Amino acid sequence: MNTATDTARVLVIGIDGVRLDLLPALDTPHLDGIARAGFLAPVQVDDETPTMSGPCWTTIVTGVGVAKHGVWANRFDGNRLDLFPDFTTRLAAECGRRTFAVGGWAPLFLARQGGPLFVAPTRLGYVAPREDTPEAWEEVDERVTADAEHLLGLDEELHAGFVYLGAVDETAHFLGCGEEYRRSIEAADRRLGRLLAAVRARPGHAAEQWTIIVVTDHGHRDEGGHGGRSELERTAWIAASGPGLPPGAVPPALHHTDVAAHVYTALGIPPDPHWTLDGTAFHSPHRRHVGGNPPEHRKLTADH
Repeated sequence: MNTATDTARVLVIGIDGVRLDLLPALDTPHLDGIARAGFLAPVQVDDETPTMSGPCWTTIVTGVGVAKHGVWANRFDGNRLDLFPDFTTRLAAECGRRTFAVGGWAPLFLARQGGPLFVAPTRLGYVAPREDTPEAWEEVDERVTADAEHLLGLDEELHAGFVYLGAVDETAHFLGCGEEYRRSIEAADRRLGRLLAAVRARPGHAAEQWTIIVVTDHGHRDEGGHGGRSELERTAWIAASGPGLPPGAVPPALHHTDVAAHVYTALGIPPDPHWTLDGTAFHSPHRRHVGGNPPEHRKLTADH
């Protein structure tokens, strides 16, 4: 059954490789605003999932874990995305919704390295880096943000979108988690602000109900790098605000798989049992937690 209203909208912004422990000391007013309006809480990458971008982003946008989607590394060969598609593809193909996905990491958007992850949204945008440097990736994120601003303003019937920003992660790989990395996180927050402004500038915004989700896939070691099992690498986070998410009401347990589940729920589309999603909507009153005690959550404030 489809209970979606004409006013429900969702925008997911994925910022690759942002360490949670550094956020309180940084100037991130737009992320802080989302946290105040809803929540910002840690997510632990589960024991089965490598702390790598490929499997983590696939889990985030499909709503199922690695055992189902089959992406175990940054190559996507052997994936099962035909059975467990990303939410922009499923919404377009099965639910009649208009969607977009845009970013600059090739296997997410192109038939490279076993990709793409985003198979068939209504609109797809890819921006290739001119070279593999932090500076070039900042340029990519600028162009990705501009493309997303255009799509948000162009498509009045848009229901859901995904924007991928990759410069923060690339900076950590090249330079570690020092000053340049921190400035890259602040630059990503400014781009988040532009995307939020583009949402507010939509001609029909007054009649729309927007859910905003910002998520990172994994952390980084101090020297830069991930893929191991340290707490710095395993600790990610989700921030969200919108209908049904009252300020400060942090879900008691949170998982990467919950992002896609919440997208469907926010649009009023009950997940089909045949989708076998592993996640649940953020505000679900009967949340499951697999293994151990739920992680402690904290809400990011503007006071840093």
